[in-house]
Amino acid sequence: MSQYKLGFIGAGAMAEAIMNGVTKSEIYKAHEIIASDINEQRLIQVNGKLNIITTQDNNEVMAKAETIILAIKPQHVKHALEKLTYKPDDSKIIISIVAGISTTFLENLLGKIPVIRVMPNTPALVGAGMTALSKGQYANEEHLIIAEKIFKSVGKTILIDELLIDAVTGLSGSGPAYVYQFIEALADGGVQVGLPRKTSYVLAAQTVIGAGLMVLETGLHPGELKDMVTSPGGATIRAISVLEKGAFRATVMDAVEASYLKSKQLGLEE
Repeated sequence: MSQYKLGFIGAGAMAEAIMNGVTKSEIYKAHEIIASDINEQRLIQVNGKLNIITTQDNNEVMAKAETIILAIKPQHVKHALEKLTYKPDDSKIIISIVAGISTTFLENLLGKIPVIRVMPNTPALVGAGMTALSKGQYANEEHLIIAEKIFKSVGKTILIDELLIDAVTGLSGSGPAYVYQFIEALADGGVQVGLPRKTSYVLAAQTVIGAGLMVLETGLHPGELKDMVTSPGGATIRAISVLEKGAFRATVMDAVEASYLKSKQLGLEE
């Protein structure tokens, strides 16, 4: 029987967000979690904040935890897993949040074990993440339920086919960066017309939050919601005309595609 319920190989910001989410929601207690990282200072930080068990030995995590979350950089995955002397069996669940790394690649390295591939995003740090999950060939519905439960502690989840996960990276994985740029641009516009900088950031950020909630909670098409704001001959339709002339929508679509293609390229480099 495993000593820990949940383990992390890699203890960066996203791993910490998940640790925080599962302990706050009481899915796991701090003493049921173990995390490893090559950066000792990082382990001291997460131990100090969350009181979880830490180690610099990835083998200890893999051997002693029931469910293991891989939270390392894509370029380090192969080296880290090949260095393992402990080889997991099918009693373990491997959950990977590593961008561009397929379940097949991990199965080839680790064996015929349950692997769940996950694409979260950074709003998980404040409990408002969007996470897509897909299962490998040896994972079943029970494994998926465990992974879902973990990531629901930091936001919303959606189940998808792994073939679509690079597209998710382009949209919701990289998406917060596009939104931050939009918030910054909105705030700059506010400053340009006389609003104080801090006031502009609050107005812009809350406007984005509110608009997102309107889409999710009303179930209305975004175009329909847009039409509710745009009066004939009014200020909003004039502003939308400017966005259209600047190819706003086409530029955002191209940005999503660029991120998708880069994520797909990472997978081809496995």
